[in-house]
Amino acid sequence: MSEALRFPVFILVSFVAFVAILCFVTRKRVSRPSLVAVFGIAAVVVVGGMVFAKLGQNAGWHWGIYYTVPTLATLVLPPAVLRFSARELWLYLALAALSSPVIHMLFSFFLGWHDYMPFIRVPSLSEILRSGGAGR
Repeated sequence: MSEALRFPVFILVSFVAFVAILCFVTRKRVSRPSLVAVFGIAAVVVVGGMVFAKLGQNAGWHWGIYYTVPTLATLVLPPAVLRFSARELWLYLALAALSSPVIHMLFSFFLGWHDYMPFIRVPSLSEILRSGGAGR
């Protein structure tokens, strides 16, 4: 896949995963958040955060800026807007913390795309097979 299409694919997969996390975390509520609210939060956190990070990276900003701002949006916006209970908050924080590395590992391993979280090196399946397998 061309380099130009990777970024929208990363955004789409992350968006779907984030919406799934928000729906899962709030699934036991009597009055669940509307899909408009969930999609709106996901748009700001995922799309806005990833565009901000990409622009910051391309502009040569320090990674501490272009990763910290989206991370803070991820940590603060959903719990504040959706008013998570303590149980929901802990579940959300765990899933939110795991989602990006898991997505990165899947893209890296299966597709050889290492640019989602480039500071975590995960060899691709094709790299492993070319080198004769793991441990050699």
